[in-house]
Amino acid sequence: MGEIRDFKSGKSGRPPSDDAAPRRLAAIVAGDIAGYSRLMQLDEEGTHNRVKRIQRDLIEPTIAEHHGKLVKTTGDGFFAMFDSPVEAVRCSIVIQQNLVGRNAAVPKHFWIEYRIGVNLGDIIIEPDDIYGDGVNVAARLEGIAAPGEVYISGGIYEQIKHKMVCGYESLGDRKVKNITDPVRVYRVLPDAAAYNRTRKRRENILIGLLGLSIAIIAGGALWYMLAQRGKPSQVALAPTASPAPSPTVAPKQPEATPAPTQVAPSPAPAPSAAPSPQPQPQPQPAPAASPSAAAPPAAASGPEPEMVSVPGGSFSMGSNDDVSERPIHRVTVRPFAMSKYPITVREWNACAGAKACGFTATGKDDAPVTNVSWTDAKQYVTWLADRTKKAYRLPSEAEWEFAARGGTQTKYWWGDQMQSGAASCKDCGGDASAEQPLKVGSFKPNPFGLYDMGGGVDQWVEDCWHRNYQGAPADGAVWQGGECSSHVIRSGSWRNDARYVRPANRDNYDANVRYPTHGFRVALSP
Repeated sequence: MGEIRDFKSGKSGRPPSDDAAPRRLAAIVAGDIAGYSRLMQLDEEGTHNRVKRIQRDLIEPTIAEHHGKLVKTTGDGFFAMFDSPVEAVRCSIVIQQNLVGRNAAVPKHFWIEYRIGVNLGDIIIEPDDIYGDGVNVAARLEGIAAPGEVYISGGIYEQIKHKMVCGYESLGDRKVKNITDPVRVYRVLPDAAAYNRTRKRRENILIGLLGLSIAIIAGGALWYMLAQRGKPSQVALAPTASPAPSPTVAPKQPEATPAPTQVAPSPAPAPSAAPSPQPQPQPQPAPAASPSAAAPPAAASGPEPEMVSVPGGSFSMGSNDDVSERPIHRVTVRPFAMSKYPITVREWNACAGAKACGFTATGKDDAPVTNVSWTDAKQYVTWLADRTKKAYRLPSEAEWEFAARGGTQTKYWWGDQMQSGAASCKDCGGDASAEQPLKVGSFKPNPFGLYDMGGGVDQWVEDCWHRNYQGAPADGAVWQGGECSSHVIRSGSWRNDARYVRPANRDNYDANVRYPTHGFRVALSP
């Protein structure tokens, strides 16, 4: 084993061939804390304790949840190996996004930020360590990554590019230390649209600067022309302005203020702004502006989701299409109500406007809100329940499947074969590259009158994740316990394959992590 020890020290590129060291292909994740020495100088004991807590409470469980193996930890870093490149990258994203939350309550100069590199390579495995160029490349990628970011090699990219809803920015071929050939490097963008938004933002800044320059030049020219006219223009205006403005301009001022406030909650009030100037001969309508001005606060609280009553009943939950959907079991669901559509951007932003939801959504108002974590969805239902004094909540997994089936037991609610124009998904004739799903209600409702119960946007439910239905409740109740750091997500999205559209399909994701295709709908008990 002496020659293996020389290899471990890095003095040899390959171990001697007569030492039959086990080898395997694996995805390697290398993580390291940026500025660790500086943090230790600032607060040695505090930094040490925080790093240990992060390793114990975040890194180790996250690796385990994504079916990886923590190989070793160093003072300021770690190495892990995964059978699946998808799980390796997903684990890396989850670690980085959770660290953002942990750093939020700490001054910036005390932030603990990891750089993470991921590579796919053939490696040598020993009981307490891993070796080889595959490991070295992961470490080099980590070394060039920016704090808080994940860099992956071309090998990883080729494996995950069609399997994860992420954005990838190519950084080209990089020459890294002690590796003979250049390495193709990609930066991972957890939000698939992030790179396009960054590029558009740069373009918009340039266009804005150009527009500002033109406006300054045009303004200067206009000022010069007016200055040249000077007194004649004032004399021309004075006779016409003095008799008329006092009766006409004064009524317009009150009406101008309600118009934008009425339009803000919804586009519908816009036409009402046109008739209001008509009764101009009567100055008295001006007091009517005060009742209409009182309307915006009520409208600002946001629209309440349209609900559909779902009858109770029994059904066979699950399928034999996937191990997570077994065993098929009989479940009885009590009557309840479910939102007719997934929660829209407009509905979500009413919560964001009330400072009760964590971010303001972008995109078309009538499209489903996306990039929502399970925790975000819980914030919304809490706000909605408090505002309406109704017991709004997320549906249970059993309620969701019962509602999605619409009283049927076929593969899809319309039958056993996928039909074009029946749902929004990658294989259903939709545009998987679109940044936002289609507006809600773009396809036919199921027999219960519910829209988009399959495709469109992934939908959170209340239940904790369980790997199968062994021990699942038979009364349609929420299934707690299990892996509650992850929660069940249903429906599939416009970027998923048709198999995700099945009512029986189930998946899970980390409760505190936002993802570009994740949305939700709400339920209400009688």
